[in-house]
Amino acid sequence: MVQKYQSPVRIYKYPFELVMAAYEKRFPTCPQIPVFLGSEVVFESRSADGAVHVVERSCRLRVEAPRLLRKIAGVEHVVFVQRNVLNWKERTLRIEAHNETFASRVVVRENCSYTVHPENEEWTCFEQSASLDIRSFFGFESALEKIAMKQYTANVKRGKEVIEHYLNELLSQGISHIPRWTPASVREEDACSQAVLGDPGSLDVHGPGSAQGPAEEVVGAEGDKLDADYIERCLGHLTPMQESCLIQLRHWLQETHKGKIPKDQHILRFLRARDFHLDKAREMLCQSLSWRKQHQVDLLLQTWHPPALLEEFYAGGWHYQDIDGRPLYILRLGHMDTKGLMKAVGEEALLQHVLSVNEEGQKRCEGNTRQFGRPISSWTCLVDLEGLNMRHLWRPGVKALLRMIEVVEDHYPETLGRLLIVRAPRVFPVLWTLISPFINENTRQKFLIYSGSNYPGGLVDYLDKDVIPDFLGGECLCNVPEGGLVPKSLYLMEEDQEHAEQLHEWRETYQPACVLRGAPHEVAVEILEGESVITWDFDILRGDAVFSLCYAKQAPKLGPREPGARVSGQLMDKGETLGADYSPVEAPLICREGESIQGSHVTRWPGIYLLRWQVHDPPGNVTEDALTALHSPGPRCKLLYYYEVLASEDFRGSMSSLESCTSRFSQLSAATSSSSSSQSHSSSLVSR
Repeated sequence: MVQKYQSPVRIYKYPFELVMAAYEKRFPTCPQIPVFLGSEVVFESRSADGAVHVVERSCRLRVEAPRLLRKIAGVEHVVFVQRNVLNWKERTLRIEAHNETFASRVVVRENCSYTVHPENEEWTCFEQSASLDIRSFFGFESALEKIAMKQYTANVKRGKEVIEHYLNELLSQGISHIPRWTPASVREEDACSQAVLGDPGSLDVHGPGSAQGPAEEVVGAEGDKLDADYIERCLGHLTPMQESCLIQLRHWLQETHKGKIPKDQHILRFLRARDFHLDKAREMLCQSLSWRKQHQVDLLLQTWHPPALLEEFYAGGWHYQDIDGRPLYILRLGHMDTKGLMKAVGEEALLQHVLSVNEEGQKRCEGNTRQFGRPISSWTCLVDLEGLNMRHLWRPGVKALLRMIEVVEDHYPETLGRLLIVRAPRVFPVLWTLISPFINENTRQKFLIYSGSNYPGGLVDYLDKDVIPDFLGGECLCNVPEGGLVPKSLYLMEEDQEHAEQLHEWRETYQPACVLRGAPHEVAVEILEGESVITWDFDILRGDAVFSLCYAKQAPKLGPREPGARVSGQLMDKGETLGADYSPVEAPLICREGESIQGSHVTRWPGIYLLRWQVHDPPGNVTEDALTALHSPGPRCKLLYYYEVLASEDFRGSMSSLESCTSRFSQLSAATSSSSSSQSHSSSLVSR
């Protein structure tokens, strides 16, 4: 694979002739570049009028590589041939270089140019590009590629510093101006050229009063080119290779995508999301651009008007900025009725709202960049989990959350600078274990959790005191909606075709069950290791039921079945008794018709656990046996249920994160240290 490098446009606020005088001081040796051992001229020619000067040099570079690699290669230095074409009339210098050593195994090509700035003829532009093609190198191709690219990028930076060094040297000698080339007789021009290239002290000199510092500066990008100062000022510090990836991807977009291309900040986010792997970033960005065009996302902020219900019950909004100048978004997730919102406005409307928040976030980042005069490309999210409970584990709600996470990860990468979680309850590790596998590792490292009660004390490292919200003990009035339960009267009707399709899709997540009197419905769940988590979510569609969770001391006889098949029905024999053959680990819960129940249980032992539903008999009713129930007209209770087992390793990591963050913000850990509690944690919640 050919590796390529492309520099941004670097600009020196000095005339071309003065920069050329500084450049020539690099030869034949340059102490400022230790790997440059020296050079000699192998060919030189001039045009008749002296306007064009061509020089070819043989340059020796020391090999900085592990001793073993140098020994195998059998060389201590490599030879490059450099060809310079200096045109005084056009005020350009074109440089081409290639390697002679190992030319059959490795091909290195470099092209550089010094030109006059298109908007200011007293300034000089510099551009550089290179390619590396390692065809074969004694089995060390990958190692050589890494070493070569590392050294090359280091020498790029060093080359810039060398020009600045020699410019300062010329200025210290009182040389700040060199006359431009003018047509003259061949002999006079030769003498003038020799003076310029050979003895800077003989040049016409003016006082240093008009001299400017040698730092690079840029006024604006020329056409499709980016300049170094713009990158530093608007995009932040990038390494030479990162700059090169940005320029190459931007140039490719200009060639292949007609019309408007994304802003540089947007392109850079995709490069960062793929660790500046150019091909992977290009693929990810192209897919995102197609998605934006298909869904007209560029017009979202102008076309999306959230329903009044969302504005009232969606507990999220923008609130000033954090201590680093990032826009701050507050989400009171624990106060938000996600199930009610989805049933009232639908999943698609919620997704549209989340997308509009991300679009607004990018817009606010650009505004803060202008306001604070430094690059700000991401925002901070403060998530308050007070009120989070099992209601938030409603399965379609979790699936919708995972879908939104996937969309944001794919199309808004590297927009989240930091996520602060406060007031996390004991149920939070269950939710985190469910969603964390779907969050990119780079994003996951930005999640910080704080479960202590001194919220202002914990937040001051990230927020100024005067913006800490009042509901967290601060003094700043926060206008983010408080959320709350969405009235059922606002739910969409099933007659709504679009909503009916969504309801059907939600129900496909669940398994149906009919419960007869005297014939409970039981689901066997095999747990392989203690401290795993069983989660459940079910809706009572008809009748009343009693739900319980039991631990079977002996595995029930399940009969032949396909591997991984769901085992359900009446599994316990009628002769088995409570206490002797099985024991309840979750208190019986009476569930009424129309209610939705979510819950979880942290297991203490491996083995078989039974999720158990039986018909609820009011006091005084005579319980029918299963045979009588079979001849009764229809089922006594009907339900839809879903369950899932969370791995012990993942849950223990989430628990240890929660338990270690009571006095400060801590990163959410994927560690597997044991939970400090050996007791089973269990809970069920009726959400409606």
